[in-house]
Amino acid sequence: MTLRPPAILLSVALLAMAAVASNAAEPEMVFVLIGQSNMAGRAPLAEGDEEPLPGMLLLDADGKWEAARNPLNRYASNRKTLSMQRISPGDGFARELHRQLPDKRIGLVSNARGGTSIEEWGRDQPLYVNTLKRLEAVPHDKIAGVIWHQGEANANDPMYLDKLAELVGRLRADLKRPELPFVAGQVFGDRPVNALIAKLPERVEHTAYVSADGLKVFDGVHFDRDSQQTLGKRYAEAMLKLLGPKQD
Repeated sequence: MTLRPPAILLSVALLAMAAVASNAAEPEMVFVLIGQSNMAGRAPLAEGDEEPLPGMLLLDADGKWEAARNPLNRYASNRKTLSMQRISPGDGFARELHRQLPDKRIGLVSNARGGTSIEEWGRDQPLYVNTLKRLEAVPHDKIAGVIWHQGEANANDPMYLDKLAELVGRLRADLKRPELPFVAGQVFGDRPVNALIAKLPERVEHTAYVSADGLKVFDGVHFDRDSQQTLGKRYAEAMLKLLGPKQD
């Protein structure tokens, strides 16, 4: 005679399987991508760019994880029209992270908006408030780092370093991550803000900056596709140095 397991045991088994499947879809480490238009991405997509990025998950508008694909800024809470969201440094960042950490499930939360000044990322401003709201869906101990690309709107601001240091400290305090790695990227051209961005690591511990040297733009401001991927790789390399052995 065939013995059938009690219904309650079957239900428990199904729940356990569902939990395993759910956990498998959760990232092990999460990176936040914020800033203005270059972080949102303005370089045109090439064939294949909308295919899923290996090993990467993207937080959607409902706080759920899905396979990450370009444009990565599609779910940003304050973005401009979807058609304006294209290739960002997040693409090269994700690909390099996967290359160096092939066994990790990595989550991305992109929440950039073009044309914004650093003042618009102030404590009570919608961009900052809505970024924190999106991160409520992420256990804060899984937030591994932040990459920031903004400065075009503050290119001649002599107080930029003070404002950037305050933003880093505020993010860390609000996320309860006092040593959260933070990497800032320089903007295109010889702009005064770049010298201030380069001083961030001297001012704030556990931060780094990446140079825009050698990168190209297609419209005077926005990096082209190849440059976005190069910039993203630089972000990943800087981030991994800050993380050190902790990601192993």
